[in-house]
Amino acid sequence: MLPNVLQPTEADHVPVLAEEVRAGLAVRPGESVIDATFGAGGHAALLAADLRGQGKLTAIDRDPTARTYFERLEKHVAVNARLLRGDFGVVLPQLAANGVRADAILLDLGVSSMQLDRPERGFSYAVDAPLDMRMDPTQEESARDLVNTWSERDLATIFRRYGEERYAKQIARAIVRRRREQPFERTGELVDTIRAAIPAPARFGEGHPAKRVFQALRIAVNGELDALEAALPAALEMLRPGGRLAVISFHSLEDRIVKRFLRDRERGCVCPPDFPVCICGHEPELRALQRRPVRPSGPELAANPRSASARLRVAVKTEAETA
Repeated sequence: MLPNVLQPTEADHVPVLAEEVRAGLAVRPGESVIDATFGAGGHAALLAADLRGQGKLTAIDRDPTARTYFERLEKHVAVNARLLRGDFGVVLPQLAANGVRADAILLDLGVSSMQLDRPERGFSYAVDAPLDMRMDPTQEESARDLVNTWSERDLATIFRRYGEERYAKQIARAIVRRRREQPFERTGELVDTIRAAIPAPARFGEGHPAKRVFQALRIAVNGELDALEAALPAALEMLRPGGRLAVISFHSLEDRIVKRFLRDRERGCVCPPDFPVCICGHEPELRALQRRPVRPSGPELAANPRSASARLRVAVKTEAETA
């Protein structure tokens, strides 16, 4: 359970797979912990509690509203805590370059409930709101800019690549046609355009018809996959031998990147198979705690339906890797 002072309100982020993260990272007193996706601080509160007043917590988040939650947490944890504002794909490499080391690092990917449940942020297809989707509201380009300025070809590409949208071309064509008459300003306008662009049977299929396009736009606006690609090797570099890395992903694109990274770093010898002896000297850098991702339990799914797509992967940095 979360400490009482940090019980989430309805609009706050409910930490997904909280006990599984806690067990996987196995934080001990005196260690250094990094929550690279702080959000409303749900996971951070649990990890800070496991430090038992001894250790250091570093929180990272690009969303300026995270500071309010951090200040609330900071008042109730007896550890050295700091918040670094920025994209974890930038901040983690900077920390690694400066020689910062950690014993446990968490990445909880995607959009948080505190963003999704605030209509003015424009992440949700379920509520009519300004078309925004920026995790950092100070960045220049929003979803509105992409939808109104990108070419039909580029829009179709991101819908297909980041949203795995079957009707990417039709939707992109409909968007370009509609914006010639009037620019998109609100999420409801985009939802209506998407719904009208796809075949009638698809409008009543699995999930909301705008779900995949909104996911694709959000990923493109925030550069989420590029950030993940940059963050993973930096996190590995920062971990001390025996340190733990936990990553929660929410769709196959993220999980594919994480899975590939972990498997590449678990490999030992990389010599060609016909070599009689190893000459590369390559040693495994990580050891996964499980071969398959951990999924939410039945009780968690019942209490928090949004956790349904969550997948947790945890790995330990090998003692052999000391660079």
